Amino acid sequence: MRVERLFAIIAMGLMLMALPPALFGQSCSLCYTQAAASTARFIQALRSGILILMVPPFLMSVGITLMTYSRRNHFHEGHDSDQGIDNVDIVIEESGEDW
Repeated sequence: MRVERLFAIIAMGLMLMALPPALFGQSCSLCYTQAAASTARFIQALRSGILILMVPPFLMSVGITLMTYSRRNHFHEGHDSDQGIDNVDIVIEESGEDW
């Protein structure tokens, strides 16, 4: 199992390195033109804006992942799955009706 997981991680890493660098540079021409013609202060503001827009979705994803992981067995603890079926049998037997 560990060998398969290690192989999968290595394969994903190799696939990411095989992507062409131009793929990461795709952007709209208007944004590129505005950034190229701007001052250093505008570029810093643009970088800060990108960072601010990336942090909340990242934190929400981490929070949902941690919550899901911590509650993964919540519905299986302390419950007997056959208990409800036994109660139904008792109610049917006590009613005295033939089905």
